[in-house]
Amino acid sequence: MTAVAQAPTAAASASKAGAADRFYPLRRALETLGAPVAALLLATAAFSLFLLALGKSPAEFWWLVWRGAFGSAFSLQNTLQRAAPLLLTALCVALPAQLGLVVIGGEGALALGGLAATVAALPLQGTWPPLVQLVMAAAGIAAGGAWIALTGLLRARRGVNETVASLVLSYIGIALFNHLVEGPLRDPSSLNKPSTWGIGDANMIGPLPGTDLHPGLPVGVIACILCWVLIFRTSTGFAARVTGGNLRAAQLQGLPVSRLIIAACALGGGFAGLAGMIEVAAVHGRANASLLAGYGYEGILIAFLARHNPLAIMPMAVLMGGIGAAGGLLQRRLDLPDATVVVLEGLIFVSILASETLYGRIRWFQPRGDR
Repeated sequence: MTAVAQAPTAAASASKAGAADRFYPLRRALETLGAPVAALLLATAAFSLFLLALGKSPAEFWWLVWRGAFGSAFSLQNTLQRAAPLLLTALCVALPAQLGLVVIGGEGALALGGLAATVAALPLQGTWPPLVQLVMAAAGIAAGGAWIALTGLLRARRGVNETVASLVLSYIGIALFNHLVEGPLRDPSSLNKPSTWGIGDANMIGPLPGTDLHPGLPVGVIACILCWVLIFRTSTGFAARVTGGNLRAAQLQGLPVSRLIIAACALGGGFAGLAGMIEVAAVHGRANASLLAGYGYEGILIAFLARHNPLAIMPMAVLMGGIGAAGGLLQRRLDLPDATVVVLEGLIFVSILASETLYGRIRWFQPRGDR
């Protein structure tokens, strides 16, 4: 019998404790679903009070959010377009979280992934476009993966707190990105907005047939599904969850904890780097400050909303993408600043953290023995 098969898990313990309680799986599912829903409702109520303090109508605000996010075919496509990179940056948080790590460096990995993809495409101008795009994807994944893997390496080999390390490395990555874009790699013709040379129209990724959506959306969906399979249907994923449940127990069982940590960080960073590559190849055509749109930071919120479940990331990414897509309409109709949406996202994040403190502590949701 392998060490992985022998390792105890919290899920197995809960299953044994609730063997005599046939309704426990239902209550557990309700708790898992109810935590983020309750957090969203709490954030909605708090933000409504904030709007009333500003003299704005909460009812009108939420109606405009709906219209701007899902009220028409155009707004829906805009929402899905914004959700595409969020799917991948959320995985940058969710995968290391399976091992109990809080990695928040997706913004830096996305920026460096986009820059690396651009640099890889420049010497290949005039070659077969699918080959260029493949090389760009490989470069973006490698750059993002290596940058976040450094966080995992520091955590596994030196015991450095991964949250602090990933945040500091993100700032360093963004500073390095800005230095290269505004310095050695700058296109001299980009006067008002420093940018690299373009990858060429032939190498751009076209929209999906009949839509304005680029292929980043299906790529993100497929990535979430594959990650769910990896986490919940493979021995590697099981070992990662065992490590996240009890690091000391995983070490005693002989699991390769250090390798799992580094691999999870590298894979998550690779997805963030791929998001940067797609933004360059499908939207901007070059690396510039437009890549620093906050997708990496929003991915943190989405991952926590989804409780780090790759399948739940998909609807949460659409929700947050919709809130971002409605920002312009809110500015025009309610005369609200851009930062209003950021306030809403901050309240959601605080509410999610508050709900996490209650998860698993409400007695009604706990398994019950024979009576």
